Amino acid sequence: MQSSDAVVIFITAGSIEESRAIAQVLLDKKKTACVNIVPQVESLFWWQGKVDSERECLLVIKTKASVLDEVIKLVKQVHSYEVAEVIAMPIIGGNEDYLKWVDDEVEE
Repeated sequence: MQSSDAVVIFITAGSIEESRAIAQVLLDKKKTACVNIVPQVESLFWWQGKVDSERECLLVIKTKASVLDEVIKLVKQVHSYEVAEVIAMPIIGGNEDYLKWVDDEVEE
């Protein structure tokens, strides 16, 4: 297994329309190879001193760690949340053909 610059980024959004808009910006700018949208997740979280909950969409983004700062900047420009969840996790292994495809599709 070769080391990879690939990461998975998780983003939550308030609607499917917002999720698609975020995905489109990232795809148009070639900052992701693929975005999966999970249309409904229930999120429970602390917000302004109390536990809150929302039905949200979850975006699962496959990209490179080297563009993470750009992804965060782009998401914050189009996201409706005051504090947008954008978290990245390294991909420690996987199908090398897929990881190469991610690397080839994302522009730095």
